[in-house]
Amino acid sequence: MLRFLPFVVEMALLVYCLIDCVQSDGDRVRNLSKGWWLVLIVVLPIAGGVAWLVAGRPQTPRRAVPWPATATSGFPEHERPRRYADPADDEQRRAEERRSDALHEQMLRDWEAQLRAREQVRESPEGTPEPRDGA
Repeated sequence: MLRFLPFVVEMALLVYCLIDCVQSDGDRVRNLSKGWWLVLIVVLPIAGGVAWLVAGRPQTPRRAVPWPATATSGFPEHERPRRYADPADDEQRRAEERRSDALHEQMLRDWEAQLRAREQVRESPEGTPEPRDGA
């Protein structure tokens, strides 16, 4: 079991350094280009990995990138400007919403009337609609 330890350490170092090198920014890598570091890490796993950690890895940590769409805290819906800043546009939008609501209410009343008519046809014994009282 102990004889496999160097192989496991070598593979862990290789995998860690490869992933770290691939994920690092190409313009922040030191001393060699990113491609040469990858070749060095793969060809010389132990020496290349140690060299990457000592001489190639970027020293400064990555900057935290804010929300990509707004470059803010990540809640863009709270930071958007109002769509209707002009009061005339606001009144026009409200009038349009009232017309839409009235149309939907009328459609709902028509639909309910159709459903009541179908129920009356279904409840009548001969299939002819019978007027219902109180409905």
